[in-house]
Amino acid sequence: MTRPLRHDLYAVTAAALLVTAAVLIGRHLQFTYGTLYVGWPPLLGRWGPHVGPGTPLALVVAAATVAYGPLLAARIPWRGLLLAAWGTATVWILSLALIDGWRRGIAGRLTTRYEYLQVIDRFHDIPAALRDFTHHILIGSPDHWPAHIAGHPPAATLTFVLLDRIGLRGGGWAGMWCVVVGATACVAVLVAVRALCGERPARRAAPFLVLAPAAVWMGTSADAYFAAVASWSVALLALAVTRRSPWCAAASGLLFGLTCYLSYGLTLFALIGAAVVLLGRREVRAGPKPLPLLAALLAGLAVVPVAFTLAGFDWWEAYRLLVERYYQGAARVRPYGYWVWANLACTVLITGLATAAGLRRGAVELTRRGPDGTRRPSPDPDRRLSLLVGAALLALLVADLSGMSKAETERIWLPFAMWLLPACAFLTRPRVWLATQAVLALLLNHLVLTGW
Repeated sequence: MTRPLRHDLYAVTAAALLVTAAVLIGRHLQFTYGTLYVGWPPLLGRWGPHVGPGTPLALVVAAATVAYGPLLAARIPWRGLLLAAWGTATVWILSLALIDGWRRGIAGRLTTRYEYLQVIDRFHDIPAALRDFTHHILIGSPDHWPAHIAGHPPAATLTFVLLDRIGLRGGGWAGMWCVVVGATACVAVLVAVRALCGERPARRAAPFLVLAPAAVWMGTSADAYFAAVASWSVALLALAVTRRSPWCAAASGLLFGLTCYLSYGLTLFALIGAAVVLLGRREVRAGPKPLPLLAALLAGLAVVPVAFTLAGFDWWEAYRLLVERYYQGAARVRPYGYWVWANLACTVLITGLATAAGLRRGAVELTRRGPDGTRRPSPDPDRRLSLLVGAALLALLVADLSGMSKAETERIWLPFAMWLLPACAFLTRPRVWLATQAVLALLLNHLVLTGW
């Protein structure tokens, strides 16, 4: 066994021990004190081995991707790879969701009492609903919003209101929207990695982005849709700085503005955006003055906030009230001392053990020194990829330390998880690592009845 592989196994063992500790300590806390408010710590769910109509398809997709994914990713044309990644990711997400059946797996997820479809009829007058939105955030206010509506800016709810308005009504259409759009997140990450780090690492990362354990939750929550919007905002920014395109900059700003009005916590994607600008600074300097790019970015960024503000929605006031609402519920008793590290165990479960090994290799790339003992003078593709993944990890850690993500991060952190997965491009023996990812996802979906 080579030394790098041995160190990979150390990282995998540490990640597995973290998950084991989170399960054992979490079960003790929940069954002794009842303070975690999750059925199968650290995940929201309950133990329930089962199979379903999606089981055969999930097994076929997993086996085919493990066997042929790395080879096809290395050989097929780039545009074909992006299309194949989207299609395979969609089928993988759908097959995992259908293990729980159509109703529980997809159509019924967004119709529960916590979810967006519960309030469609309260948005018959959209401008009035936006003006009145903050008056219903706190528990105790008249007709207070269900948890997810109160916990997100109104663009999240408006998405499903607009789907209803164009005739795509009900949980089935809403669920499929999240699956199909959410599956494009892996394409966005591939576009950004290729633009900033080169095509080779993007191709090596592609099968891992497709076969991510995160797919267990990508088909069951609106956070998959949020992940796609946030990821495309970063991908377009990467294209803007590498191609010096004001149009891509404007589109990136527009999507980032929308991201901030889909989820308050995704404002932390600004850290990933800053890393993109840092990595693309040489291209910006080599071209025309960067002022047109900045102006286009800011113009696009202003569109969504200005529109919502003019409609009467105050983002800052809503966030202030959300913090108060957050501590009116389970967060008041959920122990920070457990979740601040158990959240990271959830991250292991959604990104897989292969990502733990990939992150270790990425850290090595950042600290590697040349033969003369000095650091490598310029960022090569591996170092650039390490910086991009490191920015995503930093954003996730900030979210963790904030205390505003106590539990349920297997769903909430899906947007950040997509940007950790490219670290798997550093791994040798990709088929073996892909197999571990697939096995983890299949075990989770067949053994645990997830809450999302």
